[in-house]
Amino acid sequence: MLEIVQITTDNREHFKDYSGQNPYFGAAPEALLQGFANMPDVEVHVISCLRQAVKSPAKLADNIYYHSLVVPKAGWIRTGYQGCVRAIRPRLREISPKIVHGQGTEKECAISAVYSGYPNVVTIHGNMAELQRLGLQGHRSFGLAASFLENHALKRSRGVFCNSRYTQALVGPRAKQTWQVPNAIRAGFFQSPSGEPKRPIPTLVNVGLIGSRKRQLELLRMVGEIFKSGRQLQVVFAGSLPDNSEYGKAFTAELQKAEAAGYAAFFGFLDMAELIRIMDSSHAFLHFPSEEAFGLVVAEAMARGLKFFGANLGGIVDIASGIDGAELHDDFDSLQAGIIRWLDAGAQAPQLAADEIAKRYHPRVIAERHVEIYREVLGS
Repeated sequence: MLEIVQITTDNREHFKDYSGQNPYFGAAPEALLQGFANMPDVEVHVISCLRQAVKSPAKLADNIYYHSLVVPKAGWIRTGYQGCVRAIRPRLREISPKIVHGQGTEKECAISAVYSGYPNVVTIHGNMAELQRLGLQGHRSFGLAASFLENHALKRSRGVFCNSRYTQALVGPRAKQTWQVPNAIRAGFFQSPSGEPKRPIPTLVNVGLIGSRKRQLELLRMVGEIFKSGRQLQVVFAGSLPDNSEYGKAFTAELQKAEAAGYAAFFGFLDMAELIRIMDSSHAFLHFPSEEAFGLVVAEAMARGLKFFGANLGGIVDIASGIDGAELHDDFDSLQAGIIRWLDAGAQAPQLAADEIAKRYHPRVIAERHVEIYREVLGS
């Protein structure tokens, strides 16, 4: 039996939703756990730190145990997450795992893994140091602290899981060893079609936090230009909208005009079932950020058989490589021209994308690769 600890963020802490009865995680860690749940030869313990006590089940699956630990406010980022490190260590001694895996450098997970006292690895989900260098962190003080802790953790871990060649290139000089392992897609995206009928006009869907890095305002304006040329299309957005930011305010103002004209709609934050229904009713997926470590939502959309238009950068390049119907563009002019060509040709859907995505990103495939690497690390 291989005993594994996954240190990851319980989104009840992220969203300050302490009344929830069940833990829930980011899309990539959740999908990985789905893969582990079908591997009876591994025992997985998930550890999450929260600022308040919560009610939780002891087990998430037959072989997956859950541990929530309360850490006071003083033990978080202002002290380099030392409160989290100290809370996790005693629980690890009780579990006595073979290996500890820190899921992400955004918060406490990576630093807690490298100071666990056990063989450890780290996954990079978002490149904190690179985001800070590009000026894409929302709060400068947080960005500086996160990038420092990322550098500190990567040097001390036995190895780093990199979700793309882009991430691996950024991480390689700072880590002892790296492996390129993509994020897994949640199993629900591989289920049969939802039965949602396609919208009557060609519809592009965009999913993500509304903000300058994801560039939804620019996309909305671009779609408006295509609409004004006399072509029928619509763009629908799903994701949280920070209404206190200047970017969010500008997006809202532009959206109101677009909704009145009939070429845009906004659905807010959606759960997985709602997101799948929106994807299944649409014809194409649109994702054009200025930086992207991986782009899991791109793979999710392709798993639902959508045509893809995206930015030729970061991890998106890996996902789109060799996928039927995937188009990458370097700028908005090229992107606009590509969408127009697709519309004028009848807005056809790709036929082979979903099968190839399943081969690459199914939870079982990614979980098996994780276990291979764990055994490699322990063997060395």
